[in-house]
Amino acid sequence: MTILQRYFAVSILQAVAFVLLAFLGLISFMDLTGELPSVGKGGYEFQHALLYVLLLVPGNVYQVLPVAALIGTIYTMAQFASSSEFTIMRASSMSTRMAATMLFKIGLVLVGVAFVFGELITPRTAPLAERVRLAAKGSTLSAEFRSGMWTKDSIHTDGVKGPVIGTRFFNVRQIRPDGQLVDVRLYEFDTNMHMRALITAASGTYRGNNTWRLTDVSQTVFTNSRTPPAPGAAAQQAQGIQAGFGQETAAVGTRKLASMDLASEITPKILSVSRSDPERMSANELAVYTRHLAENRQETDRFKVAFWKKLFDPVSILVLMALALPFAYLHTRSGGVSLKIFVGIMIGVSFLLLNALFSHLGVLTALPAFFTAAAPSMLFLLLALGALWWVERH
Repeated sequence: MTILQRYFAVSILQAVAFVLLAFLGLISFMDLTGELPSVGKGGYEFQHALLYVLLLVPGNVYQVLPVAALIGTIYTMAQFASSSEFTIMRASSMSTRMAATMLFKIGLVLVGVAFVFGELITPRTAPLAERVRLAAKGSTLSAEFRSGMWTKDSIHTDGVKGPVIGTRFFNVRQIRPDGQLVDVRLYEFDTNMHMRALITAASGTYRGNNTWRLTDVSQTVFTNSRTPPAPGAAAQQAQGIQAGFGQETAAVGTRKLASMDLASEITPKILSVSRSDPERMSANELAVYTRHLAENRQETDRFKVAFWKKLFDPVSILVLMALALPFAYLHTRSGGVSLKIFVGIMIGVSFLLLNALFSHLGVLTALPAFFTAAAPSMLFLLLALGALWWVERH
């Protein structure tokens, strides 16, 4: 059994590696072609474009590994069937359960590889690729709004601890590749959403421990006070005029500071996550950012779906490899190796499309994020079990 397990593992892993390299070559060529129009503009040269594409490779490995595992396993199973090796193995008392167990063990290795690329390598290389690209062009990180990037945090009585006493809207016009903030605007409100302060700064640098050092600061403070109702308010209220609640008067004070320290829940990690593609973030980053959004009562559906997909996408490798096992029971007369590989490619593309479809449904509808992430794998697992049942009976 150990020899057979090793034979399965070597054959399947070699085929998966070959398919994976083919996919990566094709995707990298397309990425490089997309970067060529930018070459020669500013300081962006061909070597920068090549480095940028190479740094995207780990993320591409994570995305295409399930399909590569499917096609590579189908190719190996089809080869076993065409040479009658699988028939000999079955005649030597190898059951379907034994074959599935061997595939499961090989799949666990590929799941581990997917985890390493998805959780450890891609979350570091994807931001690095963007920084390399922007540094070569001499530009800064931008957001989807012309006014810059917006985020929100809470104001506490003691730094980032203690009771919440207000809300702060964080606006940054530019973020340099080294993490420095340029043209910062802070809008602070109390718990009743009355504006209490407007802070502008030329730049901001993170000092650690949830502290930002702002330079060239202008701080405008609004001190609102409530005046008693005017005489005759009761008579006016009787006439339907709501004057009995008093009126607010505002005292405005402005001061200039060379620098000031700001305690905020916003950290460079949260800023980098907020402008990153959720598909290229780690599960830990997604969990931290989702919690931050939830605490500030912001939309979290997109990041919840991405978080659960991070957990289920590696597991889909096992499901797709199980779906490849029935191809070993189909003899040459049921279709050549090339036909089976074509069917495998179609199944892989269908899985990717279904996965993307359910991800969008999770954002657009009220479906639970767990369900939308798990549904494609569950559907294909049922398909695999049905196919195994059919080939066992026929």
